[in-house]
Amino acid sequence: MAILSIEDLHVHYSTARGVTRAVDGASFVVPDGDIVGLVGESGCGKTTVARAITRVMPRNATMPSGRIMFEGRDLLTLSHKDMTSLRWRRIAFVPQSAMNSLDPVYRVGEQIVEVLRDRGGYDRARAEARSAELFAMVGLDAKRLRDYPHQFSGGMRQRAAIALALALDPVLLIADEPVTALDVIVQRQVLDTLKELQARLRLSVIMVTHDISVVAYVCDRVVVMYAGQVVESGPANAVLSAPVHPYTMGLYNAFPDLARAEGQLTPIEGSPPDLSDPPPGCRFAPRCPFAEARCHDASPPLREHGGGHVAACWRAEEAGALRAKAAEVATWQR
Repeated sequence: MAILSIEDLHVHYSTARGVTRAVDGASFVVPDGDIVGLVGESGCGKTTVARAITRVMPRNATMPSGRIMFEGRDLLTLSHKDMTSLRWRRIAFVPQSAMNSLDPVYRVGEQIVEVLRDRGGYDRARAEARSAELFAMVGLDAKRLRDYPHQFSGGMRQRAAIALALALDPVLLIADEPVTALDVIVQRQVLDTLKELQARLRLSVIMVTHDISVVAYVCDRVVVMYAGQVVESGPANAVLSAPVHPYTMGLYNAFPDLARAEGQLTPIEGSPPDLSDPPPGCRFAPRCPFAEARCHDASPPLREHGGGHVAACWRAEEAGALRAKAAEVATWQR
C-alpha cells in the first residue's frame, strides 16, 4: 500500500528568462514503511518534488497540473489551513543543512520545546521531557539541549534536525541531502540512525540525494530523476544491479565502488539541459553514448521491466549489452 503517490506532477518557476519546467510530468509512489531514494544530479528536480509535497515553495512557483495523493487526499487541493495542520504532524522535512532548520540564537532544546508547545499542544514539563526523549532517540545526550547550534558538530546538528522533525510523530519524513556536508564516517552514523528510526517508528521516508551509494546503503526503492522527469524507478536492488536507463548506468559509474579493483570513477560528460528550453526527445540523449536518431526525435514512455521496475528508454531491450559497454571508461569519453 502506498502512503504517497505522485501522479504526473508539473512544477514551473517563472523567471526573467521565461518559464522553467523544473518538474515535468513526474510520477512515482512511496510504499508505506519504505525508504525511497530520490536520486539525480543537481538541478534535476528532486528537491522541487520534495518541497512540492509540503507545499513550501517560492512565490514564483506554480503547480499547473498533477496530483500528490497522501493518505487518500490530494495535497494540491487542500486549503492553507489544512496543509499547515499536516506539516510536522503527518509530514516532516529535514533540510539539506541543519543550520537552515535550527535558529542560531536560541538553544536547541528551546527550539524543540517551542514546536511541541505551539504545534503539539504540550505543556512545558511534557515538552521538556519529550525533548530529552527525542535527543536520546537520535543518540544525543539530553544535557546538550541547553547548547546552541554552533556548539554542535555537523553530525550532531543533523541529528538534532532529525529529532526536531520527529517531534510530533509524523508518518512521512522527507530528508533533503541529509548527509551531503558530512565526512564519510559521520555520514554512515547519521544514515544508521535514520535506518534505525525508520524501522522502530515504521516511518515512510523520502531520501533526496545525488549520491547513489547512499541509496544503495539505506533505500528499499529508488526513483532516478533527470531534467525534471523520472527516467527509472523500482526496487533498489533491481535498479542498481541491473539498471535499464543509460543515465542510471552513468550515475553508478560516477560514484565509488569498493568492488572496482582499479577504483576509477567515470563522469558523465556535459551538463543537464536548460529546463526553460529543454531539447526534444529523450532529455538525456545529448549526453548519452547510446543515443540513436529516434532518441532525439521522441520522448520514450516509462515501461515496465518486471517486478515494478520501470524505465524510459527506447533501447531498454538492449539493456544487458548496454550495461557491459557502460562499464567501459572509453564509452563515456566522447
